[in-house]
Amino acid sequence: MSIFISAVAFFILLSVLVIIHEAGHFFAAREAGVVVEEFGFGLPPKATRLFRWKKTEFTLNWIPFGGFVRLQGENPANERERFAKGSFGSASISARIVILAAGVAMNFLFAMILFTIGFSVGRWIPTYLSYEALQEAATKGEVHLVPAVLIDQLLPGGTASQAHLPIPSVLTKVDGVTVTSPEQASELQRGKQEVTYSLLTGEGFKKPVDITLPLSREGKTGVALSSFPLELSAPRRNLVQAVYLSLRETNVVTVQTILGMKQLVTSLLFQGRVPEGVTGIVGIAELTHLSVQQGFMTYLRLVALLSLSLAILNILPIPALDGGRLLFVVVEFIRRKPANRRFEVTTNLVGFLVLILLILVITFNDILRLF
Repeated sequence: MSIFISAVAFFILLSVLVIIHEAGHFFAAREAGVVVEEFGFGLPPKATRLFRWKKTEFTLNWIPFGGFVRLQGENPANERERFAKGSFGSASISARIVILAAGVAMNFLFAMILFTIGFSVGRWIPTYLSYEALQEAATKGEVHLVPAVLIDQLLPGGTASQAHLPIPSVLTKVDGVTVTSPEQASELQRGKQEVTYSLLTGEGFKKPVDITLPLSREGKTGVALSSFPLELSAPRRNLVQAVYLSLRETNVVTVQTILGMKQLVTSLLFQGRVPEGVTGIVGIAELTHLSVQQGFMTYLRLVALLSLSLAILNILPIPALDGGRLLFVVVEFIRRKPANRRFEVTTNLVGFLVLILLILVITFNDILRLF
């Protein structure tokens, strides 16, 4: 039953994000006087026509993911069709820029709305890129933090390894003194021959354990210590605070997504592999399943993050995507004349094929990771 629910959640996630994106193009095109010939739910081939509204045919298609809009003159057979009244090519440059950017804007807006809901109603924890940033946020009251020290690795030959100290464990005290940082733990061991660690171990770090360990000549037990939030929660936030955190989260995730895409290209070109953390359709399905298990608000956060990722990917100047098509409009504005149609079509086709190849490589990598 959980697999079925996850499958439905995955279907809804992809469909909603793409349809919201296409709705941006649809309403911007209509506002600019460009005829929208078709608004498709799902991807071709066409299954049936649902209804017709103001020159737009709304269709249901056989591939049940996402959707699309088809604008008049978007893929013209000749120059006459390209610049005919009501076609995309006949719209002003500013109107075409708005039409192409509207889908991205809708995904950004949708993500920010979900972030605002999450940071207020869901009391989400914002993304912090370092433990120091998390501590700084705690001093500002953005989050509630109980700092602790994590032991997640035993060094071979160390006294902790010989005593079979359980890992991972949270180190709460050294010789009865509460510790909140690795530096403090090391300081408390200095000059001693043995120490007693008070630990929290087991699932959820709920089981208390005390273990006495002799120290090496260097005054160490052979454990790897790192800062760790033993308790981390968010206070209740008003709408203004939630909107501020939504803007902050959008900025942080946008920067990290662009850096991740740069890392993907660099890794593929110079190392021939997909870096850790980059996932495709199979990985998204797996993340959807995990998020559904953890509750609706976790699933909602995944939707927000993917909406933002979709917006960023589309706005980059990649041929065949919105950003690539925007680039041609900008070039037209600079040159004061449209780009060569054959060159534009060829460039977009090559870009589309490269994207398909990239998706296949990432999907294959996702499948390998599953096994």
